[in-house]
Amino acid sequence: MLKPVATATREAIKLDGLWDFDIAREGVERPWTGALNSGLEAAVPASYNDQFIDPAIRDHVGWVWYQRDVQVPRGWDGERILIRIDAATHEGAVYVDDDFVGGHVGGYLPFAVDVTDKVEAGGTFRLTIGVNNELTNETIPPGTVSVDMLGRRKQTYLHDFYNYAGLARSVWLVSIPQVSVTDVTVTTDVIDGAGRVGYRVHTSGDAEVRVRAVDATGTEVGAATGAEGVVVIRDVNLWQPGAAYLYTLQVEAVVDDSVVDTYPQTFGVRTVEVRGSEFLINGEPFYFTGFGKHEDTAIRGKGHDDAYLVHDFQLLDWIGANSFRTSHYPYAEEVMDFADRHGIVVIDETAAVGLNLGVASGLTGEPNRPTFSPETCNDVTQAVHAQHIRELIGRDKNHPSVVMWCIANEPASNEEGALEYFEPLVELTRSLDPTRPVCYAAVMFAQPDNDRIAQLFDVLCLNRYYGWYVAVGDLQLAEVYLAGEMGKWAEKYDKPMMMTEYGADTLAGVNSVWEAPWSEEYQRAYLEMNHRVFDSIPQFVGEQIWNFADFQTSNGIHRVDGNKKGVFTRDRRPKAVAHDLRQRWSALRGTKPSHADSSD
Repeated sequence: MLKPVATATREAIKLDGLWDFDIAREGVERPWTGALNSGLEAAVPASYNDQFIDPAIRDHVGWVWYQRDVQVPRGWDGERILIRIDAATHEGAVYVDDDFVGGHVGGYLPFAVDVTDKVEAGGTFRLTIGVNNELTNETIPPGTVSVDMLGRRKQTYLHDFYNYAGLARSVWLVSIPQVSVTDVTVTTDVIDGAGRVGYRVHTSGDAEVRVRAVDATGTEVGAATGAEGVVVIRDVNLWQPGAAYLYTLQVEAVVDDSVVDTYPQTFGVRTVEVRGSEFLINGEPFYFTGFGKHEDTAIRGKGHDDAYLVHDFQLLDWIGANSFRTSHYPYAEEVMDFADRHGIVVIDETAAVGLNLGVASGLTGEPNRPTFSPETCNDVTQAVHAQHIRELIGRDKNHPSVVMWCIANEPASNEEGALEYFEPLVELTRSLDPTRPVCYAAVMFAQPDNDRIAQLFDVLCLNRYYGWYVAVGDLQLAEVYLAGEMGKWAEKYDKPMMMTEYGADTLAGVNSVWEAPWSEEYQRAYLEMNHRVFDSIPQFVGEQIWNFADFQTSNGIHRVDGNKKGVFTRDRRPKAVAHDLRQRWSALRGTKPSHADSSD
């Protein structure tokens, strides 16, 4: 889906700010048909949960309502008019005045609704957006809604981060021409020093397509005509990790020799390849350093914030990180654009987190149920998952920073039914984008001798917590466990391997001479132990720590005001281990530790 931009033929107005707000209330059947009279206002973009003091709002399960009046510019007569919602967690419904005009299921990806026939240029309309935070066994991510003995609706879920909801990203009013560019796909290759830029353009009507590639100075470096083709850029500047260079493909839709629409699509020229046990960017081995992250800040919840975006990337640069994974859902488009511009490598992940009832059984002690069954993760879930993959790739396919698709986090890949569930999804992902490797992040229950799907994927991405959830406080034993398992994975598959999660909960300011769990000393020793093991495995291509910063979770006795595995606190102050990582990663600079190359 094309993101909103202002061009000579398009206009885009952000509707961010304070909106009237209310939760669904008994006896109010159609709240969109009139003004919301709750007296509440909510900020957009932001999750609504922590903006209010009332626990009935924070813990609400079901629909909430946002409303505001919208003025349509008078110059938009004859244009198509869209409402574009960057994310509505987890289901959105849009109403113009009294009429339903469209909706979308899936909380971390955008959707647009055409309201041309419902509004008038120069007029005003009442815009109401409903957002539903409910999760079921047929949503991505999954969850369960129940009613307790007091008659209260309760939401439970299997992912270990708080179920923030609402309009966490921007809402737009957009005008586009009647005949317009609707989709652009860019792929790149490098042959003999020249960039080969493949492109494919879709339009909403019968139009000739012209494209021009321009460099960072605005100078034209190539051109072509036709809806599909190749532009060759001589003496190309490559997009490199840590040294981003972006071009723009200026796309024009032409009718009767007149340009009726123009759309600029940025791109970077780079190649990504898995060869043997190496991960290559532009033909050179690349070693991932960085984090799993979260969109999570105080009060805003998962609301996008440009100031935090800038500061977080400053911290990535300071600590020497070259990458992150969008755990455990697609991040805001502003984040992806920023990564493109600043040369940060991204593993782009779907919202398929929690497809594992074994994890719930281990936490609650309840009897284990099969994850893949008609009553749990079924054909409908798989279809929703497939649609999510289509939308994710459709949104992010042109970002040079994205080097790999991660289609699930910690699924029950050790259980019967996993192969039948995931094999079609891997095939779908490859068919939609054959240019990038595909991975999933494997849970600790999935071992080399029982995992059923690892052979489907290009890179082994492992989440392991030896020294925390296993052998906590005994790092000597944890190291034996970790080294033993990593050696088995390497021997069985000889693929690129990386650790996509490893970490220990740490309370900033808690210190101990004995490297006690929860202390800063233990976090330092824990990561040092992991790095010794990683450096001994020739197939290792990266390390991404869980987590960049502390983040909020649901209530639980194993969490102290959230998950504390961050290298930074929730308000982005470094823990002691940050300085260790800065020293290690700044020295690595995207290459393997020299003593890991024992196969040479």
